[in-house]
Amino acid sequence: MKKKESPKPNSRRSFIKTTALATAGISIIPRHVMGGPGFTAPSDKLVVAGIGVGGKGESDIYSFYKSGKAEIGFLCDVDKSRAAKSIARFPKANFYTDFREMLDKEAKHIDAVSISTPDHGHAVQAMAAMELGKPVYVQKPLTHDIYEARQLTEAAQKYKVVTQMGNQGASGDGVRKVQEWIDAGLIGNVKTVYVWTDRPVWPQGIPWPKDKNTKVAKDLDWDLWLNTAPYKKYREGLVPFNWRGWWDYGTGALGDMGCHLIEVPYRVLGLGHPKDVQCSVGSVYVDEFKRGYFPESCPPSSHAIMTFPKTEKTTEDVTIHWMDGGIKPKRPEELGPNETFGDGGNGVLFIGDKGKLMCGTYGRNPRLLPTSKTDEVNVAETYKRVPGGEEGHYAQWVEGAIAGYGKMELSSPFEIAGPLTETLLIANLAIRGYDVRNEKKRANGDRYFEYPGRDIKMLWDSENMRVTNFDEANQFVRRDYRDGWKLS
Repeated sequence: MKKKESPKPNSRRSFIKTTALATAGISIIPRHVMGGPGFTAPSDKLVVAGIGVGGKGESDIYSFYKSGKAEIGFLCDVDKSRAAKSIARFPKANFYTDFREMLDKEAKHIDAVSISTPDHGHAVQAMAAMELGKPVYVQKPLTHDIYEARQLTEAAQKYKVVTQMGNQGASGDGVRKVQEWIDAGLIGNVKTVYVWTDRPVWPQGIPWPKDKNTKVAKDLDWDLWLNTAPYKKYREGLVPFNWRGWWDYGTGALGDMGCHLIEVPYRVLGLGHPKDVQCSVGSVYVDEFKRGYFPESCPPSSHAIMTFPKTEKTTEDVTIHWMDGGIKPKRPEELGPNETFGDGGNGVLFIGDKGKLMCGTYGRNPRLLPTSKTDEVNVAETYKRVPGGEEGHYAQWVEGAIAGYGKMELSSPFEIAGPLTETLLIANLAIRGYDVRNEKKRANGDRYFEYPGRDIKMLWDSENMRVTNFDEANQFVRRDYRDGWKLS
């Protein structure tokens, strides 16, 4: 794809991997400064730098702080107004707008980095920190592109840094209980899993807003917010949340909720990369028999079907059905007429050859079907629980970063989070491929469009990261970054 250049040249200093100690005025001394990596400072606390500290980022860094083993030493956000609560809560923390400047100037004062920004910035921000040897915590989905996910997975091992993705359900008791039940054979061999969400809860299936309300919001650096994405004029309502519905920045409902929901079957069945994917998507009609065509926007709903090769925990291939936009699978006959399916808005249904099992978001509240069987279950706990469960996901990363690479098991390190994220984005290949169109001309001169990505099954070559039977979908495997941005 052709790169679109920004009319506002990137004049920030290029990122450097090493830097001198910053000048005086730092009130928080990182653990490694006084005695090298692994040295236990008097406070024994991890000095964390947050990139993206408003919204979810605000709660993320506060959760690290509440662990009692972390200090928030640095804050970075392209929107100072959005970051106001974090700035007020951590007044001693130095504030930056550009993460590159922060890492450039403060590298030796930072122990670890938390990233809670829009999807399209995750990879470059995480890679910059990992190249400095910093442990990273990255909000879900791990990346925007498949290629980025593979690169971060490999980088975590290359640079030997402690990593964690922000899908806190991976630390919950529910997913461990589901694992124990599956391992115990309570529902037999699993061949089919249904996963669904009521997301999106933001606009999708819409045209890009017309040129109005383009005055950039106060305190927002729009060029830095765009970072890797093609340059476009500011549009009101895109920031801070509705970017999720636009392919340039977000990954739709799959990226938002898939890491919470698909993570459960992915983990307990020991799945790897899917070998094929197919989909159908919801449509928006703008007139009689006139279907809207909005390829920049994620669709209002979708149903993706992925096939996974059998694993040590399955006897044959496993099919996962992903449904979003309010679409749900058929209600199980074993579920009572007034019983809630999943957790209402979201859910996971395992279908085995001896029974069925369902749970909600994060694997919460697992139940056998009929639900009366749940009270009869007496399966020993064989998987260690994370102290604090879902909330303990944050403290676990802090403790892992203090302990050092390879010293402690984490719930969602990139070796797990990377392939999981790739899986979601492979499903998005099919969803995005649905809108690929080619203009044709009939014998009489009339023009029309063909949509070769619809009604096909895309075959996935995991090793080479490409669709083998529909090459046009491969443009979505790896984006061309805007000039001035690169992954490493």
